[in-house]
Amino acid sequence: MLPGAVPAPRRPAAGPVRGASAWLPTAPCSPRDCVESGRSWTGVPRAVLRLTGLLAVVVLGIALIPPAGRLRDEPRQRWIRRWCLAVVRTAGVRTRITGAAPPAGPVLIVADHVSWLDVPLLAAVRPARMVAKAEVRGWPVMGALAARGGTLFIDRDRLRALPATVERIAGTLRGGSAVAAFPEGSTWCGRARGRYHRALFQAALDAGAPVQPVRIRYRSADGTASTVPAFVGEDSLLASLWRVVSARGLVAEVVLPPPLPAGGHPDRRSLAEAARKRTRDPGPHTAAHP
Repeated sequence: MLPGAVPAPRRPAAGPVRGASAWLPTAPCSPRDCVESGRSWTGVPRAVLRLTGLLAVVVLGIALIPPAGRLRDEPRQRWIRRWCLAVVRTAGVRTRITGAAPPAGPVLIVADHVSWLDVPLLAAVRPARMVAKAEVRGWPVMGALAARGGTLFIDRDRLRALPATVERIAGTLRGGSAVAAFPEGSTWCGRARGRYHRALFQAALDAGAPVQPVRIRYRSADGTASTVPAFVGEDSLLASLWRVVSARGLVAEVVLPPPLPAGGHPDRRSLAEAARKRTRDPGPHTAAHP
């Protein structure tokens, strides 16, 4: 996983979760009901080899953070992209990336959230400061790495903190940085989608920054949609990792539609809806949970 970035928080899957604030997730997905297994006992040696390689790539990335931080912006971003692609490919997932994000300047990058793989995939498109819940700051090791990586922490349980959070994200964009976020607020299984919380898009409006929608889909070797990489409900990271490294023929499709230009939408409602439409599959798609 990209240092400084974390997936959305887990929640019990006993029906839809009703949040107390605009940041809390509402996904009803659960591993038992939504996620197919990628396990094959005949492939255990391959899975162990992938997991070992993935651990080595992550440790190497952490060790190289200090020297990478001394590089100029362009070579540092190139190194981050390559490392993130190595994380995904070492896990046994092939990638197909179509399109490109604006190479420089402020941009809000948004995508549907399915898996922990989403984070390195977004960073492979363009390295950015991730948005994460405030509790991550207190996590052992990962909290320090997240803070060092420039993560923007949000207090999702306090509505009164929302304006300050929006202003902080807007200030980051005004400073010329890219910010990446998952507006659904939680992971979904990939066969259903959540609504986009609009507060993040207010930050883009306030900063006069474009929005880059990103469509991430996971497919099996035969081209059908796969929920194997999903990281939902009460799922553990270890269980999700094992499903991914045990699977054969997983492909991550990353499509970047044209960005939504700054000033192209009058309010956050229309901007959020436009971004959500651009992350939709070209074919028929339903937002209803199976």
